[in-house]
Amino acid sequence: MSNTILEIDNLETHYGKIHALRGISLSVETGEIATLLGANGAGKSTTLRAISGLIRATSGTIRYMGEDITKVPAHDIVGKRLIHVPEGRKIFKGMTITENLELGSFTLDDDVERKRRMDHVFEIFPVLQERRNQDASFLSGGEQQMLAMGRSMMTNPNLLLLDEPSMGLAPFMVQEIMNIIRRLNKEGVTILLVEQNAKVALKLADHGYVIENGKIVIKGDAKTLQQDESIVKAYLGE
Repeated sequence: MSNTILEIDNLETHYGKIHALRGISLSVETGEIATLLGANGAGKSTTLRAISGLIRATSGTIRYMGEDITKVPAHDIVGKRLIHVPEGRKIFKGMTITENLELGSFTLDDDVERKRRMDHVFEIFPVLQERRNQDASFLSGGEQQMLAMGRSMMTNPNLLLLDEPSMGLAPFMVQEIMNIIRRLNKEGVTILLVEQNAKVALKLADHGYVIENGKIVIKGDAKTLQQDESIVKAYLGE
């Protein structure tokens, strides 16, 4: 039996006349952290949006746990425990932290299980528990990222797509978020991480892909990519 949880084959997408993804192929193994790296506009976020059903593929296939989900609606993909934490966090302002978290379990009918999941979120993010009845709009950027990740955990994800979780955060908070990603992975969550901070991402990941102009141009073991100076200079920054 294959250990591949996500397999993308020759994926193409368009935004109107703009050809965004050009034959993307990649795979993620169960239990690993894989990272997708590249410059702004390279196609990283578009890849995640295609996987989670937020945009439609023009051609190619996306298989999750052996099932072709290329044309499956986004709300049904969530029900399959494939969860996308988008760039910008997208928390619900005007609602409390608890209410935001509860929205993450909208597919769940079991109140006992919902409470168990929320207790687990509060264990990992104690600041959210301390402020659980406060309006989420008063959270700092790092705390909003914690809330977005906590909300995703309320679905008990098998595969978590994280889009730029460190964007705009202070260095100490970046490290905190990366530690949490590592913990979630150790608890059994497979992760596909999009991250502009390539050096941080490669320290965390098992495998890496570099995307340029909608195409995968490099792939390999994360440690190998991190140590290849020509790759770092050409694609990941000094």
